[in-house]
Amino acid sequence: MRTAVVVGTGLIGTSAALALTARGLTVHLEDADPDAARTAESLGAGITDPVDGPVDLAIIAVPPALVGKVLADCQRRNLAHWYTDVASVKAGPGSEVAELGCDTVHYIGSHPMAGRERSGPLAARADIFEGRPWVLTPTADTDTETLNAALELVALCGAVPIVMDAAEHDRAVALVSHAPQLVSSLVAARLENADETAIRLSGQGVRDVTRIAASNPGMWVDILSANAGAVADVLEGVARDLGETVTALRAMQADEEGERRAGAAGIEAVMRRGNTGQARIPGKHGAPPTRYETLAVVLGDQPGELGRLFGEVGEAGVNIEDVVIEHSTGQQVGFVQLSVAPTAVKRLTKALRASGWSVRD
Repeated sequence: MRTAVVVGTGLIGTSAALALTARGLTVHLEDADPDAARTAESLGAGITDPVDGPVDLAIIAVPPALVGKVLADCQRRNLAHWYTDVASVKAGPGSEVAELGCDTVHYIGSHPMAGRERSGPLAARADIFEGRPWVLTPTADTDTETLNAALELVALCGAVPIVMDAAEHDRAVALVSHAPQLVSSLVAARLENADETAIRLSGQGVRDVTRIAASNPGMWVDILSANAGAVADVLEGVARDLGETVTALRAMQADEEGERRAGAAGIEAVMRRGNTGQARIPGKHGAPPTRYETLAVVLGDQPGELGRLFGEVGEAGVNIEDVVIEHSTGQQVGFVQLSVAPTAVKRLTKALRASGWSVRD
């Protein structure tokens, strides 16, 4: 593959264009908003020059409701040899593509499982797909060359291909992406009118839970409207669990000891189910989950401290698997939580303390 066109220069489209351009491809950029395309061009994602003859691959990066219409227009213009879209819902757009009479031999649906809470070309990153699943949803019509072109796209972007049925994909993302987005927003919505004193107590836990609540509402309305039924099914299950949890919490305040014990057992049960579910989330590079241990290091609030810490961890020969920064309310210090292999904890603790770092046990 040597040439491509990205139609839609938002976060995902521009990120794909940046990744392909970095691999030496000539990438053309199109967008209904010329300013967005020019912004992506200024970032080095490609060129806004019109396509002269069909390119190898057209990547349609528009909301789910527009995929069919945009694909039909691209094929009418003979824009590319092969076509894919990167919308986060697959069954509805796939049905519309067929209803519009599009060429389904040279088209394949796809969805990179990557994103950020920010949107638009300025939020794009060439490495956003690295190591992430990228779902492909071929149909009986999809020919081998089209599938191979999509697989090459995934490889060029550093992602991991996963082939799924479109309806199966939509049920899966309802569970692992769309419903969590709404749950995050619901938790964050409780903070809207909360007392300022309570808000000042916010720690890393509430930041973790509500991070994706900063996402663009308009974008998510487009996504959820295309997968509303599957998301509603997941949230109905969550609602049942919430109802049982509320009942258990009320029981923990009861006068009768047996009722209090039953309430506590109910809370413990839902938290253990949560432990089990969380443990099933894939680990690094999609590998089976791996248990890490966390070191909390006190970090001064001045330039260069984080870099110095990372440098000394590297000198100790330890790989950081994950990092969380928690700021201390009212103090000019924070805590950096370093997740490392259990076998490295003692060695790293000793090395950091020898270098003058304060490591919390």
